[in-house]
Amino acid sequence: MVPKFRAYIKDLDEFEYNDVPHKGHFVYGNLIKGEPNDDVDAIVGNLIEINDEYVNVEWWQSIEKGSAEQSTGLKDANGKEIYEGDILAWHSSICRKHNWVGVVLYRGAGFAVQESDRSYSSPEWLECACRKDANIIEVIGNIHEDKDLLEENWRQTNE
Repeated sequence: MVPKFRAYIKDLDEFEYNDVPHKGHFVYGNLIKGEPNDDVDAIVGNLIEINDEYVNVEWWQSIEKGSAEQSTGLKDANGKEIYEGDILAWHSSICRKHNWVGVVLYRGAGFAVQESDRSYSSPEWLECACRKDANIIEVIGNIHEDKDLLEENWRQTNE
């Protein structure tokens, strides 16, 4: 699987200026990391041409260094691809009420869900929860546009 990435772009005018394909505030594509001392990376479209002198891509969008979010390669119960930074809800098989809410993070050995301000799932749990025969995960938002979903849930967990 080729890793897919996305980045959140706050100012939608940036997309209109560059004719970058996007979905809402997100641009999806391949990641090019800038030099370690640079403060930017880039999300780019497919490769058009490459030779010893240059690389040509369909389009590119500069992003803040380190802000790219990688796809987990997993899908939620509705078939939506899950990325780092997505807010997930786990549903019981008995009812569709949210049993908990958490955010997807990369934790060194794989993708995990941070279920509260101190609790994490294992990468194996997330993969198991997304299997077609047991899919109990739903993407309900992301940390850029729906952070209040996390804060509200975590506040309730700690009360």
